[in-house]
Amino acid sequence: MRLKDKVIIVTGSCTGIGKAIARRSVQEGARVVIHGLDEAPGRELVAELGEDKAVLHIEDLTRDGAPQRLVNVAVENFGQLHAVVNNAAWVKGSDIHSTSLPFMRQILEINTLAPLAMIQAALPYLAATRGCVLNIGSVNAYCGEPDLLGYSISKGALQTLTRNLGDTLHRDFHVRVNQINPGWVLTENEQRIKKAEGFSDDWETLLPPVIAPAGRILRPEEIAAAAIYWLSDESGPVSAQVVELEQHPLIGRNPPKNLSVFEMK
Repeated sequence: MRLKDKVIIVTGSCTGIGKAIARRSVQEGARVVIHGLDEAPGRELVAELGEDKAVLHIEDLTRDGAPQRLVNVAVENFGQLHAVVNNAAWVKGSDIHSTSLPFMRQILEINTLAPLAMIQAALPYLAATRGCVLNIGSVNAYCGEPDLLGYSISKGALQTLTRNLGDTLHRDFHVRVNQINPGWVLTENEQRIKKAEGFSDDWETLLPPVIAPAGRILRPEEIAAAAIYWLSDESGPVSAQVVELEQHPLIGRNPPKNLSVFEMK
């Protein structure tokens, strides 16, 4: 039981990576606050995990006071707080022409400012338990894709937040802050996006080796397995670190110019 008796908030945990992290955390002995916008899958997950191990809070984190209310749910139900996983995010395509300033402000509110607000609200309780924060970023933080401009900017900002607070909060409050940057993950949302874009039902099995040397992309459970290390005491005093979970190098990589991932449609 690597997380025995720990209390963890996982934002955006009704589906996808967050759901996998919440499920694995309970398996490792934690009690979790499930959070999201879609109540039905959230209730299903709480029923699966057990009401003594999980509680659900449905609310948009960009609403005034929402992060504090989420923290209150954890403390009121479980008495303390050991970790926050900032996983909730808005994945929305945009490029230089479609990234309007209102759109950019919205995606920053969700992907960068909401995690900051969660840390601010949770800090007194995390300091009391010498807890930690795990931010879920993206490999797009380093440069991004042409059609993910706004999203990539928001994840780059989140990475800077992790490096900065991972230093200052660890020194001043004994609270560690680290980040995982996943590559391409086969979540429910990714399946919906690809279906809407006209991809075939088996598109994930048709990726070229230069994109997916393993013959597939990452699964949410694989991100969750890595998250447990950072949420547990096994990671010791390590803070302000960003770890990529991808199956090829990010820097200095040169895919063939004629490669098109979108031939799987």
